[in-house]
Amino acid sequence: MYWDTPLLKANNRTLSFILLVSILLSFLCIFFFLGRPVDITCLLRQVSFGIFFTIGVSCILAKTITVCIAFKATKPGSSWKKFVSFKVSNNVVFICSSVQVLICVIWLSVSPPYVEYNHHKYPGKIIIQCNEGSDIWLYSMLGYMGLLAAVSFVLAFMVRTLPDSFNEAKYITFSMLLFCSVWISMIPAYLSTRGKYMVAVEVFAILTSSAGILSCIFFPKLYILLVKPELSTKRHLLWRFGNA
Repeated sequence: MYWDTPLLKANNRTLSFILLVSILLSFLCIFFFLGRPVDITCLLRQVSFGIFFTIGVSCILAKTITVCIAFKATKPGSSWKKFVSFKVSNNVVFICSSVQVLICVIWLSVSPPYVEYNHHKYPGKIIIQCNEGSDIWLYSMLGYMGLLAAVSFVLAFMVRTLPDSFNEAKYITFSMLLFCSVWISMIPAYLSTRGKYMVAVEVFAILTSSAGILSCIFFPKLYILLVKPELSTKRHLLWRFGNA
């Protein structure tokens, strides 16, 4: 409904749409973690979560890079003007996401996850769980996603003081700070639990970090579009930019 508003155009509406879809898919991928583990859910749950989250974080990184380039290009004679295009942001999303896809493909090819019947954890009971196949590839996937989030956080923190009307960096900073905090705190809890409690910890981390990104980046836009539509005008945006 608000696709053509100046606010969305200023914040790269294509990346915003891709980010929303990736967050939706991140919420949906938790269904792979629920219920009795079978071969297909064990194969798909970590991979789907890693790819969807990486696409979302790549969009955030591309948004941050776009903000950096846009304001460097405003300086007279700046060589950054040739980088002000949608191709740069699209290439960032494609390249960063492709690396994660490659990691997941190698993981599934070399040592895919499988259903494991644990007879030793609790005497007299059999625990049906997913064995991730290779912890190295699992942590490579998580580490790469964390690296993208850390880079996004640092860049957004550096440009957070630029004009608010054009700049999402302040909201990106909060969203990446929340994202990193959730996953850093999740690691010791994840490593110290087993069975259904390990799955519950990861599902909670996925839901919390997805909701954090959604609320930090999109709720301010919704507030302006629905409550303060006068702030989403070209005149207001140019006025804020001219007074920066």
